[in-house]
Amino acid sequence: MPICKTARFAVRPEALEACKQAIRELVLHIKASEPGTRLYLSLQEQADPTRFRHVMIFDDEAAEGRHRSSDAVKKFTGVIYPATLQGVEFTTYAQIASNV
Repeated sequence: MPICKTARFAVRPEALEACKQAIRELVLHIKASEPGTRLYLSLQEQADPTRFRHVMIFDDEAAEGRHRSSDAVKKFTGVIYPATLQGVEFTTYAQIASNV
């Protein structure tokens, strides 16, 4: 059964460009190095560009664990976490249907 999650966060305006670059670098790493990550989508709110939602689907717990423990995630969180206004809120979902 796949593991489906979202992460929601807002960053300080002065950190916005650095955070967007960290997101781009993370997604490039995932695409190149994480075959067990089926989907990693970063969305930026149009009404408030400092707010983001990430959508993730992992093959299984092992794939999620590899993702979370990767050097790329450590680098990403080193940029994002200090820039957040209220931390990162994670939510786990049960998949009902998908075209992915």
